[in-house]
Amino acid sequence: MKLYGYFRSSAAYRVRIALNLKGLSYESISVHLQKGGGQQHAADYLKLNPTGLIPTLVDGQLNIAQSMAILEYLEEVYPEPALLPSDAAGRARVRSIAQAIACDIHPLNNLRVLQYLKHELNADEAARDAWYRHWIDRGLSAVEAMLAGHPSTGKFCHGDRVSLADVLMVPQVANARRFDCDLSKMPTITRIVEECNALDAFARALPERQPDAE
Repeated sequence: MKLYGYFRSSAAYRVRIALNLKGLSYESISVHLQKGGGQQHAADYLKLNPTGLIPTLVDGQLNIAQSMAILEYLEEVYPEPALLPSDAAGRARVRSIAQAIACDIHPLNNLRVLQYLKHELNADEAARDAWYRHWIDRGLSAVEAMLAGHPSTGKFCHGDRVSLADVLMVPQVANARRFDCDLSKMPTITRIVEECNALDAFARALPERQPDAE
């Protein structure tokens, strides 16, 4: 199994966590998002993943793009330990939290969006950072409301077992902290992230512990 990613990519970070949780070994192949105009735009990589995005998981003859599709694939093909609850209501709740991050927060703060703000709209660094923090605050505040006081929230996002919701949330919070976002109004999120990062599978997936870390 091969994972094409980049150490700072939160989408690749998600997949690393899931692979570690499931005890799956893989080869990490770096696709640097900024060197040479971005290695994700190279012809060889576009043959592998025409979207020009990361991550891409290669499992045998199968190439899978999009981190959520990769995570669902891993859950189906390598079901233990389960990252989705056994009941339909629980699975729906976990997916709603995960997708609030993957679909509502992450796309607005993706590197290509920030680059467009800089190069096409002439936004300076302060304006780009303000954009980033605005959408992080709005998105994570909603996730905090989904978690705080909910009867299904436990040690982790859903009960006392790690789920896909935690796998998505930890990288997003890492990015938020990298941009000095204010998380003081999100005590449930920060508590759960601390619980997650105490686990070896999360610690080994940290950006700074990857072979291509700079």
